[in-house]
Formats: sequence, structure tokens, C-alpha cells
Amino acid sequence: MGLLSEKRAVVVGVANKRSIAWGIAKALDREGADLVMTYQTERFRENLEALAAELSRPPMILALDVAETESREAFVAALQERYSQTGINVLVHSIANAHREDLEGRFVDTSRDGFLHALEVSAYSLPLLTRALLPLFATAGSGSVITMTYHGSERVMPNYNVMGVAKAALEASVRYLAYDLGRDLIRVNAISAGPVKTLAMMGVKGGSSAIREVASRAPIAENISIDDVGNAAVFLASDWSRLITGHVLFVDSGTHIMGA
Repeated sequence: MGLLSEKRAVVVGVANKRSIAWGIAKALDREGADLVMTYQTERFRENLEALAAELSRPPMILALDVAETESREAFVAALQERYSQTGINVLVHSIANAHREDLEGRFVDTSRDGFLHALEVSAYSLPLLTRALLPLFATAGSGSVITMTYHGSERVMPNYNVMGVAKAALEASVRYLAYDLGRDLIRVNAISAGPVKTLAMMGVKGGSSAIREVASRAPIAENISIDDVGNAAVFLASDWSRLITGHVLFVDSGTHIMGA
């Protein structure tokens, strides 16, 4: 029996075996959760199905493009059909996106379209998905919503640009959602992970340098892994954290406490 036995968890954002969301999915599965995982487009489906075969129980796999109304509605309908009697206990929101050109050069040059795109996908999708799942959280009797952020929300990280602004909006959303939903016993928290060698991090200019610097600057001179983030997510998903909400949990070897 694991910490999450008899709990149902939706994990949004597994792209490949290096994804933080995959580290979380593996940890939730290890602790006994019944999983739902999503893919954005058909070209990602085969890869997700291959990863799912590594889990101890076959997950439900659904398409979800958070920016498309029809996709969201079909996703929620499929969840309601399967979990109408039991509800959903956990939502893991691990999605973010910005146009490549907006992660280079100066933030002041961010286009309006690029700004709106980054905020819609990376921040607004959190309240959007949470609202859609409220009836299923109510059926379960409580819920835990977990999202992923980064310290670029608080400190300037060169070439992070509009994504730092989006993460700041995401963290504010965590606090306001926590306030809104606390009376319904729905907790909302974020994990601020240190640099991890994901495709997203490698897509940021200087990402490799940020990973190398952890070992020399952090109080714990060790880089984190997606498994470390997964273990933190298990805590936030479990009843052990039942009175923790509106919080940003840093999993970064202590890097966030250091000065320049």
C-alpha cells in the first residue's frame, strides 16, 4: 500500500522521459495512484504510450491541447465518464510554452502575440483546468492541485524573459486559487524545481550553464533530478500535506537562498 493508494491523479505535461511531469507520474504510480496522462498532438501519443508501458498499472491516456476549447471539452467529458462515481483527487499541471524568439534577446522586445501566448499556456491554463475539474474534486471530497514553476519568476534569469513573467503570474494564480478553493478542501501548491536537463531547459540559452552552476553555488552541491521533483509531488498529493496550500515548495538544492 502506497501513500496514494485509491487516489486518482491527472498528470498534464509528459512530453518524454526527461520531462519533470514524467518524474512525477512515475512517483505517483509507485505510490499507488490511478493515473491519467495527456498528450498535446498525435505526434506525441506514441511516445507517451511507450512511457506508460513502464508504469505498474496502465494509465488512461487522453489528448489535451489547453489552448483549444474542443480539445478541453473532450478531455473533461472523458474524465467525467470514467470517474463520475469516484472523482479525481490530484491534478498535476506541468505545461508551459513561449515562442523561441521571445526567449532570446531583450524582454522589452516581446511581441504582443508572444506575451499573450506565454501567459495563456503557462499561467491561465492552471485556473482553466482547475475549474474544469471542480465537479470531480467535489465527488472525491477533496483535491490537490500541483503546478510547476521556476525561480525566474522572482529573479531575472537572462534569456528566460517572458517565461519568467508567466511563472510569476502562475505563482500568483496558485495563491488566489488556494484562497478560492480552501473551503472546498482543495489545496493548490507549486513546486519550484532547480535546473533539470529537460528539453525545455535545453531550449533556453544558457540552460546548460545554469545546471552546471548548481554544484558550485547551491548549499547542497548536487543537481536535482526529475525523481526528486516526483517525490516532492507525492508529498503534496498525499494526505500528509492536507493543511498546506498556497505554497511554493523549492526543490533546488537550496539555490534560491543564495545571493548573486
